[in-house]
Amino acid sequence: MQTENLLTHIEDGIALVTINRPKKLNALNRQTLKEINAVFTHLKEDESVKVILLTGSGEKAFVAGADIAEFADYSVEEGKKLAADGQALVFDYIADFPKPVIALINGFALGGGLELAMAAHFRIASENAKMGLPEVSLGVIPGYGGTQRLPQLVGKGIAMEMIMTAGMISAEKAATYGLVNEVVSQEELLDKGKAVAQKIMRNSMVAISAAIKAVNDNFVDGVNGFASEIEAFGQAFGTDDFKEGTQAFLEKRKANF
Repeated sequence: MQTENLLTHIEDGIALVTINRPKKLNALNRQTLKEINAVFTHLKEDESVKVILLTGSGEKAFVAGADIAEFADYSVEEGKKLAADGQALVFDYIADFPKPVIALINGFALGGGLELAMAAHFRIASENAKMGLPEVSLGVIPGYGGTQRLPQLVGKGIAMEMIMTAGMISAEKAATYGLVNEVVSQEELLDKGKAVAQKIMRNSMVAISAAIKAVNDNFVDGVNGFASEIEAFGQAFGTDDFKEGTQAFLEKRKANF
């Protein structure tokens, strides 16, 4: 599909989605958010796509933040709508996406950029990556889930410090915090993402989709994640993938999902 600010390449079950606004350090504007929603909706329906890799163009930035010029004069109500619409269309949408989404963080991931990376199911960073939520330096707070997902990933104390100081942390520090799973060189980042995606695709995508939902349910108020797990575990017994997976195990062969 044609998009102004995104590049999408699909090969061997892997969709590489690249935010492509290099002159703006890939900052998120309204158009880009709409395109992300449209592309991910298309990828959800494309049965050839098993895993999505999400990154930014160039070596300087994954996403350097939101495009501040677009909302500098917003009213209170417009600000609320900006956050609500963004979360529904993109950030929550990606977090709950039924196919694995891996963020490949190259360069700056600040504000909305870090929030976008945190919405992915996990993150791999290049050595030059810098991450932070600088919103309070602008007199606002993270509005795309940053105050919720950062504490879930790194703990309340570290999240409070990062948000209050508005500072940036290195890729290595992010790894020690558990914010990213692994740090590799800039040159290795894409290949590493593809290698992890290929490892994921050896398994049942039906089961992985169910596992994503069960894990996420643990963080939803009023939802019993254990009950979700039990339900999904039981439902798995009725799938073709379960039959193939268990039969392959008993026959000492690789499963063909």
